[in-house]
Amino acid sequence: MTTATVDTGGAVLRRTVARNRRRLTVGSALIGVHQVCESLVPILIGVIVDRAVATGDGYALARWIAALGLLFTVLTVAYRFGARQLMQAIADEAHLLRLDLAATVLRPRGLRTEQATGDLLSVATVDTDQTSYVLDYIPRLVGAVVAIGISAAALLAIDVPLGLTVLVGTPLVLLALQAATPALTRRAEAQQELAGEATAVATDLVSGLRPLAGIGATGAAADRYREVSGRSRLAMVRAARAQGAYTAASGVGSALLAGAAAVLAGWFALRGDISVGELITVIGLAQFLMEPMGLLAVIPGWVAQARGSANRIAAVLAAPAVLPEPAAPAEAAPEPELNLAGLSYSTLSDLDLEVRGGEFVAVVATRATDGDALAAVLSGRVPPDDYRGEARLGGSVLGQHRADGWPLHAEPHHPDLFTGTIGSNLTAGAAEGDEPDQELLAAALRASAADQVLRAAPGGLAHPVAERGASLSGGQRQRLALARALLARPPLLVLHHPTTAVDAVTEHAIARGLRALRHPERASGPAQTTVVITSSPALLAVADRVVLVEQGRAVATGTHTDLSRTEDAYRRAVLR
Repeated sequence: MTTATVDTGGAVLRRTVARNRRRLTVGSALIGVHQVCESLVPILIGVIVDRAVATGDGYALARWIAALGLLFTVLTVAYRFGARQLMQAIADEAHLLRLDLAATVLRPRGLRTEQATGDLLSVATVDTDQTSYVLDYIPRLVGAVVAIGISAAALLAIDVPLGLTVLVGTPLVLLALQAATPALTRRAEAQQELAGEATAVATDLVSGLRPLAGIGATGAAADRYREVSGRSRLAMVRAARAQGAYTAASGVGSALLAGAAAVLAGWFALRGDISVGELITVIGLAQFLMEPMGLLAVIPGWVAQARGSANRIAAVLAAPAVLPEPAAPAEAAPEPELNLAGLSYSTLSDLDLEVRGGEFVAVVATRATDGDALAAVLSGRVPPDDYRGEARLGGSVLGQHRADGWPLHAEPHHPDLFTGTIGSNLTAGAAEGDEPDQELLAAALRASAADQVLRAAPGGLAHPVAERGASLSGGQRQRLALARALLARPPLLVLHHPTTAVDAVTEHAIARGLRALRHPERASGPAQTTVVITSSPALLAVADRVVLVEQGRAVATGTHTDLSRTEDAYRRAVLR
């Protein structure tokens, strides 16, 4: 089912039920059998009193006790296997919801959402579990209805007024409680939103702990988290109070209804209208009915919480893509020719830049913000509506490429590494099970100087990498990320300050290696285009052309040597 059909919380819940219908049906049936057996227990005890105890028939007593034992056996087995089916469905659905969210967040055309990373993490963990619990609420509802039905039938058989007391009183209690359900949903959603916000802030603070400590801002950061966490706590308290009041009201209503039935039965027994066994049955059923009636009262509150979580999931699944779909399916990947005409985005103003297929072009921006803006556009992740002018790759609007033929790879200034090994990070973009070409891997490692990282790592490619690459230095992370990009062999490779964390010797080795691997003198195979946004003289010296960007515009083009001789702004930006 596509995300277009799950744009509301109700649609998410309906899909949850639909794709677990087999286990849900089997589990609900078995839970129903369990509740039938539960409701038969007080009935059977009443029969034993009237037909065995009151008559003094020992053989009848033995038979009825055996029947009671069989009833408990069926009751236990039905619950065990029913619960097993339902718990499997709940676990599977939570997993599927997380996969749906991951596929949406990681889709090639991006995700336009105002939710922060930590909030998305909260949706993918807490809300997926909360939504999947609806598969537990439905069989509970089925069991409660079955139990009340069996009990009401038994009470009607004993005495019509007793049965009517249950049949009429139960809907009245439920209708009175149903009026509070919308308020519970609103408070649950508010609490979950603020909890997600607190998680987002905590994630940001933990990931930026070192720079915060470096500038002495840990106190301000702690105050910010304390404020957000405090609002989350208050929302949780309000939601808990509402849920507590709802639960208390439902408990009182159920107890009053069950108590009324028991008192009425006692009065009938005193008048001789019912037997002692029937009195025991009525009192037992009245006590038993408190649980299913209580469930019928609280289940709407549980569903309200699940609906609130489902709404948050639906908001992510239905979020539009950052980049539009291609106007028409392309027959082949576009040529790696880049053309920017009159581009205005952020601090860029009417920037013109043309890169021919197979060319190695370096860009020097005198303002860091210009380089950042250009890198963002060239990454192919900026929607065309967010900038003016044209940005085209191979004649097509930048970003409107086929998902199965993405021709562009942009490596950011601060590269991302993932928990795993050096090897798994290098092959992160490969299909599962595919082994990398060993010759290409060795060439990519040499070109990026990442072979030095492997020699220093005790386990080589199997050396573990901590979360966000925290176990590696900044220079090691940059070299491994560059090796990963080179190993992918994209037709267009965009690099943003790829050597800022390495020493001068390593920087020169990377410049020579990058040139030799992607732009050899005798090229074979499809053309590879490279754009590097940098101020490194080593990288600038090996580029075919260098474009100088000043005040958001391209003001000069030439080789590194020519621009160093003729442009003062270039010398100030490059010669360190």
